[in-house]
Amino acid sequence: MYVLFALEIQTRYVHVLGVTANPDGPWTTQQARNLLLDLGARAEAFRFLVRDRAGQFTTAFDAVLADAGIEVLTIPAGCPRANAYAERFVLTARNELTDRMLILGPRHLQRALAEYARHYNQRRPHRSCDLQPPRPTGPSHTCQRCGSHAEPCSAA
Repeated sequence: MYVLFALEIQTRYVHVLGVTANPDGPWTTQQARNLLLDLGARAEAFRFLVRDRAGQFTTAFDAVLADAGIEVLTIPAGCPRANAYAERFVLTARNELTDRMLILGPRHLQRALAEYARHYNQRRPHRSCDLQPPRPTGPSHTCQRCGSHAEPCSAA
């Protein structure tokens, strides 16, 4: 199975775009369109998209993003460290999700990744974000004694 995702470097917010057994040019191009629809007006804030040299990234894929004002940068051949943020997310998703379950098919993987993305974006602490999630749905820590969000607890 192949998973296409986009990671916002500044906030560490991840977008799981799709899962397929046979990625091809039209599929990746459609996923780029879907990403731009999800981003909406926020797409104007993005300047670059870093991608690898896989054959499914066609000129149509690059053109969709270029039309939105996003410049596509291709990492050098044989240099995975050039895309270290994406590689780190892959390692994290494998360690925290797929290594702990048996994936039954593409639909099951899509649902599991969607649930993990919600956790990753709304609840999982990130070191680069001062141990806060990218877009928290609530406070990441509430003291059970005083109800405060401050550390350490000042309640007696």
